This record gives sequence, C-alpha cells and structure tokens, in this order.
Amino acid sequence: MLMILLIWTAVVLSVCWLYSREVYSKFSKRGVNHLKPTPFLGNMASVILRRNHFVEATSKLYNAYSDDKFLGWYEFVNPIIMLKDIELIKTIGVKDFEYFLDHRPIVDGKIDPFFGRSLISLKGEEWKDMRSTLSPAFTSSKMRLMVPFMVEVGDIMIKSLKERIQSSEGGYIDVECKDLTNRYANDVIASCAFGLKVDSHTDRDNIFYKMGNVAATFRFVQLLKIIVTASWPMISKILRISVFDQNVKDFFQDLIQKTIQERESKSIIRPDLINLLMKVKKGQVTNDDSGDDNDAGFATVEESSVGKKNVNRAWTENDLIAQAVLFFIAGFETISSAMTFALHELAMNPDMQERLLQEIRDNDQKNGGKFDYTSIQNMKYLDMVVSEVLRKWPPAVALDRLCLNNYNLGKPNKEATKDYIIRKGEIVTIPVWSIHYDPNFYPDPEKFNPERFSDENKHQIKPFTYIPFGLGPRNCIGSRFALCEVKVLLYQVVRRMQLTPCEKTCIPAQLATDTFNIRLKGGHWLRFRLRQ
Repeated sequence: MLMILLIWTAVVLSVCWLYSREVYSKFSKRGVNHLKPTPFLGNMASVILRRNHFVEATSKLYNAYSDDKFLGWYEFVNPIIMLKDIELIKTIGVKDFEYFLDHRPIVDGKIDPFFGRSLISLKGEEWKDMRSTLSPAFTSSKMRLMVPFMVEVGDIMIKSLKERIQSSEGGYIDVECKDLTNRYANDVIASCAFGLKVDSHTDRDNIFYKMGNVAATFRFVQLLKIIVTASWPMISKILRISVFDQNVKDFFQDLIQKTIQERESKSIIRPDLINLLMKVKKGQVTNDDSGDDNDAGFATVEESSVGKKNVNRAWTENDLIAQAVLFFIAGFETISSAMTFALHELAMNPDMQERLLQEIRDNDQKNGGKFDYTSIQNMKYLDMVVSEVLRKWPPAVALDRLCLNNYNLGKPNKEATKDYIIRKGEIVTIPVWSIHYDPNFYPDPEKFNPERFSDENKHQIKPFTYIPFGLGPRNCIGSRFALCEVKVLLYQVVRRMQLTPCEKTCIPAQLATDTFNIRLKGGHWLRFRLRQ
C-alpha cells in the first residue's frame, strides 16, 4: 500500500513538474525576456505572499530590461505580454484597436449580470453600442449641470468637518482621508447618478453608504478571486462565482427600479444617470455634444467615433442596472483614491497648497465666491496639481486587452531572431504605473511636481506616456466627471481647511501590501485646521 502511494505521489509530482516546465517555457522559447516564475504562482508570488504591492512586482519586471519592446509576465500559469514600447502601445490601443477590442473576461454575464453585463465587461458590437448609449451622459454639457450637485455635497462635508474641529480641544482633528473621500464620493454618486440626498458624514451608517461600500471596496481576497477566475475562467462558471453578494444586488436593483417608477409617475426630470437610463429605455438618447473635448483639464480623454454614433439597440433592464452599478463602483473607488492622494500631496507640500489657495481666493474674488464648471476650466494650477496626482498615483495601475486575432508584435528585443505572434485569446497589459514612473518620460518621477503640466512644460510630455484614464476608443468614459469631482473637493477643502501631516501620516509614503488597491501603510491620516 505504501509503495502504491509513493508511486502515485511520484507520478503526480512528475506531471506537475512537466506541466510547470511546459507552461513556463513559453516566453524563453520565443526570445521574450521575463523574470523567473514560481511554480503555479508565476510572477505573482511576492504579491500573494504580501511582500510587495502589485505595482512593485510589475515595475521590477518593467525596469529589468530597459531596451525591450515587450516582456513576459506569468499571472499564475497564465502568460501575459507586458507592452513597453510607446509606439507599439499606441498601435495596439488606437490604430489596430479592432485586434484588441475587448478586456479580458472576468466573470460570466449570465452568472453575474451586474458585473458581466457592465460596459467594462461587454465585448465586440455590444460594447460599441453600449459605449454610444452611455456617452451622452458624460459630455461637457452634462458635467456643467452636475457640478452644482458636487458643490452641494462638498458644502455638507465642510460643515461636518467644521463642527468637529470647533468642538475639538486643540482646534484641529486628525482625519483618515480615504474614509473622508469615500463618503464624499458616495454622496456625489448618490446625487449625480441616483438623485438621492445622502449625508454620509453625519449619518455614517446610512444604507446607501453601507451597501455601496460593500460593493465598491474590493479587498485583497475579493481581488485575488477576480484574478484567479480571470486566469482560469472555467472556475467561475463551474463554481458560479459572483463578484457581488445577493443582498447588494437586490439593494441596487430595487433602488433603481423604484427611482425610475417614481420619476415616471411624478414626471420628475433631473440631469443625472437615472434620467439617461430612462431615455435609453424610450430610445430618446442622441449624442449631440459640441463642447471642448479637453475642457475639464489636461487629463481629459477624447471620445472616439465609436462613442459618437447613435444606436437603437434594445437593452434589458438588467443591462441598464449593470451600468448604474458600474458607475457607482468606478466613481466610488478610483475617484476617492485620486482625491485621497491629492490631499496627501498638498499636506506634504505646503508651498503648493499655499499657491493653490491663492488661486482659489483669486477665483472667489473674481466670481463673488462662486465656483462652477467655468471655474474648473480657468483654474490652471488646480489642473496642474490634479494632473500630477494622476501621474504619480494613477488609480488604474494597468490596462489589459484581449487579442481577438493572431497579431505580429515584432521582435521583443535586439537579441531576438524571430517576430513574436501573439495568439487569439492571449492577453496584453499596459503597465500604466511603470510608464508614469519611467525617468525617460518623467525626470525624478518620485517627486510630486505639478510644474510638469504647466503651459511651458506640458508640451514636453510624450503622447501615450500619460494615460491615467486609458487610451484609444476603450478609454475611461467618465474622465470629465472624475476630474470635476476631484477639483470640486480640492477647491472646497483647501479653501476652508489647512492640511498638515500628523503623527500617523505615512512618511515616507509606502504602499500597503494587503490590498491590490493603491493605499498607504497605516492609512491616509492628515491634520485638518480651519483657515482664518
């Protein structure tokens, strides 16, 4: 019996070894440089063991081979091509976009319609039609109408902070800024998307924030589950893995359905996402925006022709609910992350905070204290600060594309003798974080320097090396919304509060390794005082 057990153990180990050797020889056989993988964990070992953050692991590969056009990365046993050459990135993202139209599959839309049927997960013509359907909601003319809602939410936040500071003993409070910006972002989405008035700073456990926080905060285990199912898509189908808990699905479905019913019965019209979805159901949406594509700031991405056509596709109710949920998740996590790091950098750079304060006061004096969409366009230093925040702390640290047809990437490096043909179904990734920290593109990249984006310097930024909102037709549809929201918060906070580090501030900045999101070790603590 023992002998049989030993034989079977030897057989299993041999099979595993042969499988591992075959899987991890893909790049070396074809002349693509890569770092040595760990069996079955690939290049994810240090991330899974929480020794490094994901961006630290990918940057190690990016920096290891300075002259290569692309590199190999093993996500567990899944081989992925990491693009480095900017011209190749441009070609794949724009010129030959149809070869790389889709994102990699994560979950099955039939199993999890709220995630699988959202804009980010749709594929092919369905994605193109949904992009065109939603595009009118994010034009400059629509953002102009939404900024007052953001300002209103910010006023409520400032009032809450002011009351807490005035009741404190020392005339200041130490604030965990990720919690603060999460609540602000939550209330902005509640207003701008769902037409709800929510005060998450006072009513800290309101149901909208509670459910939204569960839906939008992907902790380590959740994100690991997504990556594993993306690497082995059959697992999600067999185990019927869902991104969201059923109670979260029920909450959003009930909320959206009831909101639409109430507006229809009472003929309520409000310029928000729910209003757009109601128009979509009636086939009344057209893309007629004539605004300036870059009017929200340097980081704004332009809508391609894909998003500008008019479509008549009939969408199901679940399809429309999925877009509302995606809007919430994207707006909750990525925007609040950008706001958090903006506050951190201003606290760490008091001279920059003072310069921004002066610009805010100049705007107040010029416009009688009024802050609106036109102010956002005219405040150059505010845009420089936000642009640099998105350079140094991009919320989306990498982009992915699925190869739809065999494609010739060319030779990976000077030593390679053959072109590399990426096969249908394989994945390429664009390492946004690593590109933003490449000293060839951004001298002294660790330094927070808004002057990179001044009128005198921004022309020096090489196209496609600054991609906080992605690139090509599949870029972020909500870049204007995100920029407006970040700027409104900074305007209101810096105008009323003096930001400084405190004892719990993470100095120097170090990324937490217990999450795939961009976080600082120990939290994002700053000291808030009222300005005189």
